[in-house]
Amino acid sequence: MNILIINSGSSSIKYQLIKMPEEIVAASGLVERIGLQGSLIHYKTGEDKMTKEIDIPDHETGLNKITSFLMDKEVGVVEDKNHIEVVGHRVVHGGKSFSKTVEVTEDVKEKIRNLFPLAPLHNPHNLLGIEVAESVFPEAKQVVVFDTAYFQTMPKKAYQYAIPKKFLNDHDVRAYGFHGTSHKYVSEKAIEYLSEKGLPSEKIISVHLGNGCSVTAIKDGKAIDHSLGMGPANGLIMGTRAGDIDQSVIFYLIDKLGYSPEEVKNILLKESGMLGLTGYSDMRDIEEQAAEGDENCRLALYMNGYKIKKYIGSYIAAMNGVDAVIFTAGIGENSSVIRKIALEDMEYLGLYLDHRKNDVRGKSIRAINLPEAEKQILIVPTNEELEIAKQSYSLVS
Repeated sequence: MNILIINSGSSSIKYQLIKMPEEIVAASGLVERIGLQGSLIHYKTGEDKMTKEIDIPDHETGLNKITSFLMDKEVGVVEDKNHIEVVGHRVVHGGKSFSKTVEVTEDVKEKIRNLFPLAPLHNPHNLLGIEVAESVFPEAKQVVVFDTAYFQTMPKKAYQYAIPKKFLNDHDVRAYGFHGTSHKYVSEKAIEYLSEKGLPSEKIISVHLGNGCSVTAIKDGKAIDHSLGMGPANGLIMGTRAGDIDQSVIFYLIDKLGYSPEEVKNILLKESGMLGLTGYSDMRDIEEQAAEGDENCRLALYMNGYKIKKYIGSYIAAMNGVDAVIFTAGIGENSSVIRKIALEDMEYLGLYLDHRKNDVRGKSIRAINLPEAEKQILIVPTNEELEIAKQSYSLVS
């Protein structure tokens, strides 16, 4: 079965065509700078890669370009677009309406639309991807995998806020959790890896670090706590998002400095985090500037790692111990600097980082703790697209 995985952003579309159940990636790529000058489409099959600059004014054009590459006589992998039987979509926020993967209906789309205020940077573009895919692939089944679904196992003590209960009971104000497809995928891979080595895997902390960041406490394979909340804005310091912040700051910006609520939301979501601290949102730029002596960048790295350390420590307390700490996603897998800062002075908790292993890059799951350490520190490459394909295949089969 050919399943096309779509991850639609504001100006980009990430995609993979995966043959299931063999889990073979037939083609993959990225459309970027949609609606902007210099639009690009990247396309890869096996060892063959190509990039073309093409005018892509909107998402429908982008998806049609992807389709034309997939059916191209020279580089294509399918003969007809109807050979794509399923399109799987990632949607960030499912609220309390969705606790599992579902097939797209008008009701599903309307509920995703109603959740726009809770994930304004994500859900609108996710829904746009669904609607465009329905137009381009009218014969395919459209399936949605929600980031929030994985966290339905969190206990009430973890997801309820200490505000009047009417807001939970009447308006569903609670913590939901995000990056669920990633945390689910890497934790299952880690459990498999540890079990093969005869090591315990009951208590895992998964640290997902990309432009968006989150930490999940996983006990007996189920999420029991998570750093993000009602929306994907709190917790760790992120690329442009502030993470945890005293509510008094928000009131001060509005009441004393005269900012509107919309302006404050824009500041906290799009102008804060590493961008607000350094002027850069890309961790590679920040590490490079820090190495050249930029004190703002150096401090921002230590603030970032310090916040990760605090969450790791708190989740070790919540689970009464830990068997493994996982680092994943773009920064988690590639930034030895952030991993080093986050794990400094954690030996008393049994976390002994092997600095030599930490500095070695790789594309497979690997341990970066000292060999004699009881607690494991793992780098587990995430594959959200494969996880979406697996869940989509399971549903339609």
